Amino acid sequence: MIAAARKAARTLQRDFGEVENLQVSIKGPGDFVSAADLRAEAIIREELEKARPGYGFLMEESGETAGSDKTHRWIVDPLDGTTNFLHSIPMFAISIGLERTTATGPQMVAGVVYNPITDEMFVAEKGNGAFLNSRRLRVSARRDLSQAVVVTGIPHMGRPGQEPFLRELATVMDEVAGVRRSGSAALDMAYVAAGRYDAYWESGIKPWDIAAGVVLVREAGGFVSDMNGGEDFFKGSVIATNDPLQKPMGALLKKAHQPRA
Repeated sequence: MIAAARKAARTLQRDFGEVENLQVSIKGPGDFVSAADLRAEAIIREELEKARPGYGFLMEESGETAGSDKTHRWIVDPLDGTTNFLHSIPMFAISIGLERTTATGPQMVAGVVYNPITDEMFVAEKGNGAFLNSRRLRVSARRDLSQAVVVTGIPHMGRPGQEPFLRELATVMDEVAGVRRSGSAALDMAYVAAGRYDAYWESGIKPWDIAAGVVLVREAGGFVSDMNGGEDFFKGSVIATNDPLQKPMGALLKKAHQPRA
């Protein structure tokens, strides 16, 4: 996974900052896919297929492909933060997660999130911890929301959920020290694992955006759930926090959706 991320990163590093030379097609309002996306995805797929020929794939650009091994699936976003990339903002990442299906259901067992510009490689494997360039990661120890810096994704042009998000934002911003928006869900979750952010929440999220991050946060001692506190974060909503802030953040977001008097 690390080797695949590094090989794909070379093309992204070359293209970064050369936005005017990229062939860009419009995939939807405010949602761009570039030639760099497609090149990186092809490289990652080729490298992972060499390593584990039977594993299936779920990839942002090419969709789902079943493998002969029905118990393993790669979940890949070759360029999370495409809009940042196209604007020469160095906040984007390659995200590769490995999902294993057992008797109790599918679970994420390994993840890599790599920012090619900062050369930060976040790596986690279930039961073996989370690391940043070989340094062990732990989520933050903050216990009070008033001291917490939290991060989220903001619905933009063409995306649903703007009004519910504004209610969430208004509720959360009254209780925390700061709210950030980076433009890369994969990095947001990696930063929670590293203790840089104390919590992350978002709705309308896709599996490939957070698959690797789920392992990173959990192996760094944090918690990942959907907005209802369950395990359905691949269905569109996610909260990632440390232990003390798990319940307060969940309660705040539920409060945001309660009927107003």
